[in-house]
Amino acid sequence: MATVAFIGLGVMGYPMAGHLKTRGDHTLRVYNRTAAKARQWAEEFGGTACETPAEAAEGAEFIFTCVGNDDDLRSVTLGDSGAIAGMSGDAILIDNTTASAEVARQLAEACAEKGCGFLDAPVSGGQAGAENGVLTVMVGGEQAIFDRARPVIDTYARMVGLMGPVGAGQLTKMINQICIAGLVQGLAEGIHFGKRAGLDIEKVVEVISKGAAGSWQMENRHKTMNAGEYEHGFAVDWMRKDLKIVLDEAGRNGARLPVTALVDQFYADVQANGGNRWDTSSLLTRLESGK
Repeated sequence: MATVAFIGLGVMGYPMAGHLKTRGDHTLRVYNRTAAKARQWAEEFGGTACETPAEAAEGAEFIFTCVGNDDDLRSVTLGDSGAIAGMSGDAILIDNTTASAEVARQLAEACAEKGCGFLDAPVSGGQAGAENGVLTVMVGGEQAIFDRARPVIDTYARMVGLMGPVGAGQLTKMINQICIAGLVQGLAEGIHFGKRAGLDIEKVVEVISKGAAGSWQMENRHKTMNAGEYEHGFAVDWMRKDLKIVLDEAGRNGARLPVTALVDQFYADVQANGGNRWDTSSLLTRLESGK
């Protein structure tokens, strides 16, 4: 059992912190920018709601962050009230935010100046994965720091892998999003084509999902897509944030991502049609609306 701080109690962080408490039996100190959410979590799971990230990090052996983007991450980690200011000894900051590799390296440097460790550890699996404690965690950092943190991370994950040095976790998450973008667009086009052809989509998917066309997206999203339901999982706004990170990194390393760039624009069309908070499978709405 360890003393753990968790900063950022959104749709992902709230249940992740819960698993750290209930499965790991750790002592939890939590912070959220909306203080009422931190108090709610503390009442539900049993822990301490703190007024600043620095306060949450004081005395904690492991400090987790899970916020929205690079700027949010800097705001809760850097400065006098940031988490790093409260860290001491050989504490480890573990960032579960999907952010840039650049900010990961910046935070690693800030932690190193205090003699503390850092891991960039973005997750995949969406809200359902967080709630069920079965996330995939892609980690960047030093082996020794990873080995210390791994048992704690395991409380909310089913797969945890060290991908390389600091930044490698974020780069791996970018690949994850690249692959998902193409898969969802392909599934949307397949369902759209099948409907236009007058086929029974359920029968089609029952057959093709057992062959080379099968994927997690097909298994888990085809029914809701066919029903026109898009209130499940990862929101379009979040996906566009992630794809911007991907395309910015590609601009730096010279990778050519024509499909990813195109699907990003398709998601912009979904946003323009009012689908900001629909899940990523709502690419089908763009095809069906003709816009």
